[in-house]
Amino acid sequence: MADLLTVDEASRLILDRVKPLASERVPLVESAGRVLAEDARSAVDLPPFPSSAMDGFAVRAVDTPARLPVVARIAAGHPAPVPLESGQAMAIATGGVVPDGADAVVPIEVAADDGDAVDVPSAEPGAHVRPRGGDLAKSDVVVEAGTFLRTAELAALAAAGVAEAACARRPRVALVTTGSELRRPGETLAPGQIYESNGVMLAAAVVSAGAVVDAHASVADDEGEHRAVLERGLEADVLITSGGVSVGPHDLVRRIEAELGVEEVFWRVAVKPGKPVSFGVRGSTLVFGLPGNPVSSLVCFELFVRPALLALQGVRNPWPEFQPGVLGSAVRRNAERDEFLRARVRADADGVVLEPLTGQESHMIARAATADALVLAPRGDGEIEAGSGVRYLPLR
Repeated sequence: MADLLTVDEASRLILDRVKPLASERVPLVESAGRVLAEDARSAVDLPPFPSSAMDGFAVRAVDTPARLPVVARIAAGHPAPVPLESGQAMAIATGGVVPDGADAVVPIEVAADDGDAVDVPSAEPGAHVRPRGGDLAKSDVVVEAGTFLRTAELAALAAAGVAEAACARRPRVALVTTGSELRRPGETLAPGQIYESNGVMLAAAVVSAGAVVDAHASVADDEGEHRAVLERGLEADVLITSGGVSVGPHDLVRRIEAELGVEEVFWRVAVKPGKPVSFGVRGSTLVFGLPGNPVSSLVCFELFVRPALLALQGVRNPWPEFQPGVLGSAVRRNAERDEFLRARVRADADGVVLEPLTGQESHMIARAATADALVLAPRGDGEIEAGSGVRYLPLR
């Protein structure tokens, strides 16, 4: 199919049109899941003072081994009352300030403390002492721009005294699902009707990519309804439609979007499932037309929409993160399109093994719910044998 773009070609066309959103200051406690828009630097040396890595006794290494008088006891959060003199020891808690004059800490487990004095074995200078600035120095970069703020990053920023983070604004996304046959879960189905699942699926995927659902509508196959909903959706940063992008008489989305000023960048990609996917722009709004079959929508979101949402937030590498694995059973190639197969991941002595699910049709979303990976089967003739190396995309 010479007229179809490859997945890589389509991805580049999308990312070439993405301009990162502006940043905003966010309290650190509200920044989880956000993307850092500029390098965050430490407000202090970390640790801000020499601290003890153990419960024990602060000493001068040159004085050990010896029996030393205990002249003070240092709790965390309280500095020593006086410097440590030669021939003395001070009891110290983990995290306590190592007193001036001390250069080692002897763990409590190897010391014999009788209250007024302590027997300590030989200690090396620096033993169990965390030096000031040993983790990082004041003004050092703690977390780089383009990084998702998750648990470890948030802890590092808090420890470094960062109270606010400059984060990319979350993309505002409008979702539109199309089809007169769609009904909300819980409603009674009439003959020919089905429950609408793509909206819920895509809304969850949007949130998992760090964006927010600004509007969510489901419309019948009616030109007036389409026009009104799409016009509102084009006010968002990203408009995602599901269904109505093929060539049937009720596929209205692309034509009405064109009438509303959307420049179509491409339509149709050499991928299975998901060939009818479209992408366009109007001003700064990115417009994705995903196929109506649920698995097709899922695959196209992971390949094309998620990277765009990440790029809008300034993520350094927004491309899908494919990982290596081994195919658990043979699969037949598609001669004309790269195929993404739903699979289960298991681990064995050979590493990650991917077992393709039975039932790969693009409407089988219930079976897809048991998958935790999309396995890339590149186009070609014949089959990919069991045990062959493949690349897969984890389903998040």
